Amino acid sequence: MERSLFLARLLGPTFLAVALGMLVNLSMYETIIAEGLHAGILLYLSGFLSLLAGLAIVNLHNRWQMDWRVVITVLGWLMTIGGTVRIVLPQVAIAVGSTIYSGRASVIVAALTTGALGAFLSVKGYMQRF
Repeated sequence: MERSLFLARLLGPTFLAVALGMLVNLSMYETIIAEGLHAGILLYLSGFLSLLAGLAIVNLHNRWQMDWRVVITVLGWLMTIGGTVRIVLPQVAIAVGSTIYSGRASVIVAALTTGALGAFLSVKGYMQRF
């Protein structure tokens, strides 16, 4: 199976599940995000896992063709950069995260964006022929 399809099949349903969880449990996710935006082990661990996953994607799929596959490459680089910032400059990550997640509406927008991206990747991953 092509790497792009494999990664789309891996990321798509994961993003859909996260988005659904965010929308169904909005208050709980607001609390989770608020707790995650404090310096500590949760911020470090999320950065470490994001960096690890991002580097895996970038090393397996650093393709810059102008088709749907570039979405996977961009996600890999964003995860790598985001993870690095959380590990090296946690105060910057906290400031940016606090600005972005300033209320319930931002959590809803994040959930809808994540869901749309998950649906897109799922369709591309599962509707393609081998």
